[in-house]
Amino acid sequence: MTSQVSSPAEQAEPAEQPGGVAPPAAERDPSLLAPRRDPSEGSGAKEVRKLERVIIRFAGDSGDGMQLTGDRFTSETASFGNDLSTLPNFPAEIRAPAGTLPGVSSFQLHFADHDILTPGDAPDVLVAMNPAALKANIADVPRGAEIIVNTDEFTKRPMAKVGYATSPLEDGSLDAYRVHPVPLTTLTIEALKDFGLSRKEAERSKNMFALGLLSWMYHRPTQNTESFLRKKFAKKPEIAEANVAAFRAGWNFGETTEDFAVSYEVAPATSAFPSGTYRNISGNLALSYGLIAAARQADLPLYLGSYPITPASDILHELSKHKNFGVRTFQAEDEIAGIGAALGAAFGGSLAVTTTSGPGVALKSETIGLAVSLELPLLIVDIQRGGPSTGLPTKTEQADLLQAMYGRNGEAPVPVVAPRTAADCFDAAVDAARIALTYRTPVFLLSDGYLANGSEPWRVPEVHELPDLRVQFATGPNHELADGTEVFWPYKRDPQTLARPWAVPGTPGLEHRIGGIEKQDGTGNISYDPANHDFMVRTRQAKIDGIEVPDLDVDDPHGAKTLVLGWGSTYGPITAAVRRLRTEGAPIAQAHLRHLNPFPKNLGEVLKRYDKVIVPEMNLGQLATLIRAKYLVDAHSYNQVNGMPFKAEQLATALKEAIND
Repeated sequence: MTSQVSSPAEQAEPAEQPGGVAPPAAERDPSLLAPRRDPSEGSGAKEVRKLERVIIRFAGDSGDGMQLTGDRFTSETASFGNDLSTLPNFPAEIRAPAGTLPGVSSFQLHFADHDILTPGDAPDVLVAMNPAALKANIADVPRGAEIIVNTDEFTKRPMAKVGYATSPLEDGSLDAYRVHPVPLTTLTIEALKDFGLSRKEAERSKNMFALGLLSWMYHRPTQNTESFLRKKFAKKPEIAEANVAAFRAGWNFGETTEDFAVSYEVAPATSAFPSGTYRNISGNLALSYGLIAAARQADLPLYLGSYPITPASDILHELSKHKNFGVRTFQAEDEIAGIGAALGAAFGGSLAVTTTSGPGVALKSETIGLAVSLELPLLIVDIQRGGPSTGLPTKTEQADLLQAMYGRNGEAPVPVVAPRTAADCFDAAVDAARIALTYRTPVFLLSDGYLANGSEPWRVPEVHELPDLRVQFATGPNHELADGTEVFWPYKRDPQTLARPWAVPGTPGLEHRIGGIEKQDGTGNISYDPANHDFMVRTRQAKIDGIEVPDLDVDDPHGAKTLVLGWGSTYGPITAAVRRLRTEGAPIAQAHLRHLNPFPKNLGEVLKRYDKVIVPEMNLGQLATLIRAKYLVDAHSYNQVNGMPFKAEQLATALKEAIND
């Protein structure tokens, strides 16, 4: 297996930056500028323990650079060849008050020498940059886990902000954990003392010191991070070198301090993946690449009309970098303008996309209905987040399914596709484009914040593996009148797909009426005829019902009586929970839906094979409601709406109770 990670130019801009620093002094301490040994050589006299998997959580103030720290550790882990899954978690406020619980930002990484499916239930290592980070995360840390704390921040005022009357480092409340007190701020300032920085400037690089320490502990490569810093700050090399110095100082601290007597090795996951070229990728980045690939396979320009909204904005940022692939991006003044421009681009012959989250879908609903009426290919990418209204902008949820299905006036059916993992966002985007182009319909692509911001290894596909999505535009008359006259009917349908012809404006002889009022079958002229309206409504529905989607695959090696059915980002936690139950000898079947409208044709038959069907969702039971209504199956919901993904152990317990009930 060849492992490859993305270059900084390929990645969306991290939410947080390493601390800015002033130019260094002329004379530097050479010991700060290079690790004292190659990390691949082991830990010298220190003990090295081999582990199968590790879960690390970096936590600190939203200004401490935890997202960047986690991102860099993830990239190095990907380049090393481990399987991995990540969970960034950050506040919605642009800058919450420093040192407060609402301002805590964290990044969890699960990496292993085998295939894994989730970012992990509980961290084996917590890096807490301040008292708020410790208090916000300690409930998730199991007894016996390691906690690395920045002791410099455990002074009276920061502790009082979060309700600590006494220091948890001294009152015995952390006796159940292996605590490593490290004065990160002091050590960072000391490492950069020859750079001529103020204390405030120097301490902003303490995240790089922490990253260096963890890189030593887990034998992560260092060169790519140093290259990343130098490339990121190429216009300010003095800033880059200071951050590199802090990073190396952290690595050297781990090598020399007596507090860390053990380092750990997690071997590459050599048997977890098929052969190929791999890179670390987030869901939003994979989705962006999928849209570009679909446009290239369709030989169409890609047009994105969008308005920035968390957590979908990264798609706009990424696509704006790829004009060389015929991508046009338009940052509109609001959500309505964004989808209006995209629908206009679809009318003009582009593969058109609009990106948003739940609140934006509500604003776009009228134009989505217009796209249904016009029968034009348009992708509506909804990166779901907690609601209602503004809700939880930076937290995840799956509560837009019924909105995607029915959130328009009149009978306005729209296909719905949902990726299951961060890497699967690429394939789901290509699949959504296939449906839109083949059937001339808007298509919903339902991702969510967990997939969008999380990352995992992704095998870069070969071009020949991608489907041919080329379409034929209408070029001339397609209908003969009774008197023999040849004319163009804009709503004359393909007998197999029921798709109408796609006529690019400006093509001579193909002029036709456009608008939201009901069309006459075939001619597209305005029609108020009741029978025609009934026919058009039923025809549009029949077109969606007839979309070709693969049959549902069922994983049932033991002939179970209970089926757990999921959709979207619940795939990882459900699969991990099912694996645990089967290890314990419990028979349970699993199936996961990508296509939610239309459902796979064999879904009804699958459901009737089982005595009990359980549907875990990050909502109050929306898929279960659809299943019960359509198939008259007594589907049981298991729901969570706390803004966080399911934990595998939590699901395993619930499923075990359901089996034994």
